[in-house]
Amino acid sequence: MIGFVIRKAFYDLWDNMFKIVVLNIGFLIIVSIPIFLPALTAKYFDSTALEIALSAFGILLCCVYLASAAVTIKSISDYSSFEFVDIFRNLKTAWPAGIFMSFFVFILFLVMTVILPFYLTMDSPLGIVFAAIVFWMMILALLSFQFYFSVYARLGSKIRKSIKKCMIISLDNSGFAFFFLIHNLIALIISVVFVFIFPGPVGIFLYIDEALRLRLLKYDWLEANPDANRRKIPWDAILIEEREKTGTRSFRNFIFPWKD
Repeated sequence: MIGFVIRKAFYDLWDNMFKIVVLNIGFLIIVSIPIFLPALTAKYFDSTALEIALSAFGILLCCVYLASAAVTIKSISDYSSFEFVDIFRNLKTAWPAGIFMSFFVFILFLVMTVILPFYLTMDSPLGIVFAAIVFWMMILALLSFQFYFSVYARLGSKIRKSIKKCMIISLDNSGFAFFFLIHNLIALIISVVFVFIFPGPVGIFLYIDEALRLRLLKYDWLEANPDANRRKIPWDAILIEEREKTGTRSFRNFIFPWKD
């Protein structure tokens, strides 16, 4: 199943490369606010509070933008497409998810830079225990919330329900969640090489949405087969229609699609 997810997402990423690149460029423009604006402001105003406020505001804008982008690219996973104007239309439903994610990013930053180092410098067994607990809670949060935007877009625009469903999906599919966390980190490293233009954050969210969409087919099958063994999901049978829609491609088709 994982192999098919990667293949389908790669096909969709390739077919929509221009749109993904444009959305990533939009993100780069917005992310310049928390990166450069506080430093620029510091030259004219000696106010640490103002710098922090501008950084927080910039991060908030970035998260809202990514939330809208995640809702927008959902159509690609569904074998459709989107127009650039859709990212502005989707702001109406996506902004609460973006605001929540900005708070999550802030808490994660606080844990990594303040709380975890504090426990590690306690120089006592109790500090090591607390640091280990915080570390694994952070890993669990990352495993769960990597699906947050896609869950919010696909399973209802309610923050509390989306958080709960993220946790359930992650715990019920721990190997799957761990694999895609590593996969997304590798994609992030590759994005650095291409200055976050490709695949970039939007491309990574496309992979996540593809993975979530196909994984949810498992629950449709279990609902139709309540007595089935949850540990033995017949993915070959479940994905027959998806594989037919996606098809296969040769290297020539990728480079010269009009010749096939």
